[in-house]
Amino acid sequence: MHELPKLPYDDTALDPVISADTLRFHHGKHHQTYVNTLNSLLEGEEKLASLSLEDLIREIANDDSRGKMFNQAAQVWNHTFYWNSMKPNGGGKPTGALKDRIDADFGGYDEFRDAFKQAATGQFGSGWAWLIVDGGKLKVTNTANAHTPVEDGKTALLTIDVWEHAYYLDYQNRRPDYVDAFLDKLVNWEFAEKNLG
Repeated sequence: MHELPKLPYDDTALDPVISADTLRFHHGKHHQTYVNTLNSLLEGEEKLASLSLEDLIREIANDDSRGKMFNQAAQVWNHTFYWNSMKPNGGGKPTGALKDRIDADFGGYDEFRDAFKQAATGQFGSGWAWLIVDGGKLKVTNTANAHTPVEDGKTALLTIDVWEHAYYLDYQNRRPDYVDAFLDKLVNWEFAEKNLG
């Protein structure tokens, strides 16, 4: 049985960038529903139910008959990763090894920021933008709906959720403003660097 993880901060901690109302709905309603639905789909599926979330995602990613289960599992994983990609008083430029890698692979923070913002704002409809490691290099990518780098065995460093429920209460249709606020005030670079290994 999978459980809804607690937020790594109080639900008021990201105010005013992301409101407590948004976090309560997004975490307490949307994320909880993905967990509940996944658990119901895993009933009677002992082999699949015994897998870690990551292994489950990889196991069923290309099985069309498991599409609903994949969507729920991937959304549980993506959302947990998203909560950890943010922190109160985060944002700004990374330091240390991650800064060096961003400089080497993107040509500098500004170039990374432009690529990440373009991936997040350019994702048509629902989805995610990611900073990942692919083939030993840092890259920015986006995925539609519930898709995740995990299904392809890539290493995710951080993500932003660009489904409307992630930002609509606070930003309405102003996705670029939400992405700017995420990058400038929320990104948890320590989490991203820890994922770098």
